[in-house]
Order: sequence, then structure tokens, then C-alpha cells
Amino acid sequence: MNISCLGATAWRVFKQLLADKRSIALILFVPVILMSLLYYMYSSTPAGTQLFEMISTVMIAVFPLLLMFLMTSVTMQRERNNGTLERLWTTNIRRLDLIGGYAVAFGLMAIVQSLLMVLTLRYLLGVHTESQWWISTLIAAITGSIGVSLGLLSSAFASSEFQAIQTLPVLILPQFLLCGLLIPRDELPNILHWISNVLPLSYAVHAALEASRAGIGQQVVFNIVICAVFTAAFLLIAGPLMPRKTR
Repeated sequence: MNISCLGATAWRVFKQLLADKRSIALILFVPVILMSLLYYMYSSTPAGTQLFEMISTVMIAVFPLLLMFLMTSVTMQRERNNGTLERLWTTNIRRLDLIGGYAVAFGLMAIVQSLLMVLTLRYLLGVHTESQWWISTLIAAITGSIGVSLGLLSSAFASSEFQAIQTLPVLILPQFLLCGLLIPRDELPNILHWISNVLPLSYAVHAALEASRAGIGQQVVFNIVICAVFTAAFLLIAGPLMPRKTR
């Protein structure tokens, strides 16, 4: 891996993101709007407010995963279709430099997205848990990084932006269904419980729920580390699979 090539790629992608106002709005403000919508849906009763606190804790992990997956897969696929990657392959850049650069650029956006979402929950919507703001932000950011890595992995197999979007029901929807939001994971049938054990969102949600109950602790750190391992593994898989020619 060439650090200078990785840094140059990250800076190029980051500048492109900043120049795309619609992408910035999708990444930064859509989670805030959706959280606010959920808040006003549930805030009419005390029981609803309590339920919203639990749902918002889970959504801190779900929203970054979903949005960063969409943005990364579509952006990478667009660059492939425009021939940008084919021109980059004529330079000294390597696959891991490219993948790493995208991961850094979108990872920075995931951090900003997560911080804005957590601050909105705490100071505008009045959601207070035992989790410190920085640990909630870290959990959301690492989950966004998982979305970035899965988006890059998806784009390596897709031949169009539409095909990249089509992988969402395969890569993201099962994680949403089995992460513990709809049914606690301990109450899932055995086979589904085992499947949830190999899905990264399960560990992110577990970390968020544990942090909201008791703050930072061994279980929270363990689950964050597992999420980081998933992110690194997906990036390492996506690197060698990224094609050099547009299909």
C-alpha cells in the first residue's frame, strides 16, 4: 500500500463529495430528519417517548450503515462507468490504495454524520441515556464504516449503479431484520440466531444498546472491535476483487 496514493485518492473523493450538495444533504441531514420524524411519531405519550429512546438507540447504528452503503456503492460504480478508474489504473495506484482512499473519505463523512445525529438526539430531541456522546458517535461511525466497506464490496461485483442498489436487499435488509430491533436476538429461532451472529449490524446494535444502559464497558468495547474487524475484512476482500476494466 502506497500512503501517498491512498491520501491523494481520499482527498480527491472527499472534494467530490463536498462539491455534491445532494450527497452532502443525504449523508448529513437525512438521518436527522428521519430521527426527528420518529420522535414526533412517538412523543405524544410517555410510553411512546420511552419506546423512541430504544428505537433511536438502534437507529444510531442502522441509519449510517444504510446511507453510507448506498452512497459508497453508487459513487464507486459511477466512477467505474465514467472510466475514471481505468485512467487511475494507468498510474502507480493499487487496488488497496483505491479502496483505502474511498474508505478514508467516506469514513470521515460517516464521523460527521454520526456526530450530527447524536448531538441532535441529545440536545434537540432530549434523548438522554447512560452512553456518553462520544461513545454513541463512535458506534455510529464504525457502523457507517461497515456500510462503506460493504458498498465497496458490492460495487466490485456490480456492472451498473442499478445492480449496486439491487444488492441492498441481500447485504443490508437481513441485517436490519435480525439485528434485534424487531425481535430480541435471544428470542429468534436457533438458525436465525446463528445467522445474526455473523452479521456486523448485530454487534453494532448490541454495542449501542449496552452503552445506553450502562455506558462504556467491556461488552461495548468488544462489540466495537468486532465491527472494526468486519470493516477491515470487507475492505481486504473488496480490494483484490475490484475490476480494472469497465464491464
